[in-house]
Amino acid sequence: VQLQASGGGLVEAGGSLRLSCTASGRTSSIYDMGWFRQAPGKEREFVGAITWRGGIKTYADSVKGRFTISRDNAKNTADLQMNSLKPGDTAVYFCAARPISTVTYDYWGQGTQVTVSS
Repeated sequence: VQLQASGGGLVEAGGSLRLSCTASGRTSSIYDMGWFRQAPGKEREFVGAITWRGGIKTYADSVKGRFTISRDNAKNTADLQMNSLKPGDTAVYFCAARPISTVTYDYWGQGTQVTVSS
């Protein structure tokens, strides 16, 4: 499975951005798609995930109510809509895919920078 992320950029606090992750290859092997982020000097953290078939979503508490994950199986995409952005959301965002019957995200896209100015 190969993943390609896009959509990062610079936005003012309170603004919105939409990230997209396109999967290719053996997408039938995907259990869920996750979004993670890593700010400078910090560890990578989980943002949210969506199951590939059932569309079940989970979110980190820090983004609940502001971020929304969606997926389009026909296009093999998983998007992250980010609203009410805060400077603390500034990070490199990564999409990842977890294969069926595993507990780890084995496939990762390249990061995309999101910068929120105050």
